[in-house]
Amino acid sequence: MITPAQIRAARAMLDITIEELASESGLAPLVILQIEAEEGRDAMSGDFDLLKTALERRGITFLANGEQGGGGAGLRMVAPHAEQGLRPEELTAANDD
Repeated sequence: MITPAQIRAARAMLDITIEELASESGLAPLVILQIEAEEGRDAMSGDFDLLKTALERRGITFLANGEQGGGGAGLRMVAPHAEQGLRPEELTAANDD
C-alpha cells in the first residue's frame, strides 16, 4: 500500500492540487487532505487504491521499501510512452499482420 507521504510527494511532483486529485480519484478533497495529514480519519485501503490509480494515470510509479536499491518507499516519474505500435502483452494471433 502507498503511504500518505508518497501521495503528498506525487502531488508535488505533478504540481496538482488536492481538488484536481479529488476530481480524478472520485474522493472528496477533505478525505485526501485528511489522508495526507495522517490525522482525523482512518482511510480505507480502497481510498489508497483510488489515489494510486489516479496518480499512476498521471505518470507516477510507486516504489516499495527496498525496491530499486536499499532505500525506503518512494516514487518515480515515468516517461510518457510514444505510440510505437503494440505492447508485448497486446500481441495476439489476431494482430499478426
